[in-house]
Amino acid sequence: MISFENFGDLLSLDLGAFASKQTSLEGNQEEAAVALWTSPDGKMETGVWECTPGRFTADRSDHAEICHLLVGRVTLHNSDGTAKEIGAGEMFVLPLGWRGEWTIHEQTRKIYTMVAAGV
Repeated sequence: MISFENFGDLLSLDLGAFASKQTSLEGNQEEAAVALWTSPDGKMETGVWECTPGRFTADRSDHAEICHLLVGRVTLHNSDGTAKEIGAGEMFVLPLGWRGEWTIHEQTRKIYTMVAAGV
């Protein structure tokens, strides 16, 4: 039998120590994350991520990402120069192949699901 899993209150979940964000462009950003579940084949993962304000690059060449902001406010910048502000409670998808930048206006926590190419 396969059972569901419940991860509790994700707003108060301890993500552990914050570390320097490697793709940060501005703001000396720090991030923390906890993977909550990974598929048996390793091609899908869901978890919680949090990051401090600033700007960083993102590359989704190898996987798509589904995000739901729990708290915070960000602007996503597409590689063509267009941008969209997204706030707490909103959900969005970064499709396979997306490249761009995030500007984090205030500390942000999200639920993420990564799906590898070819799934």
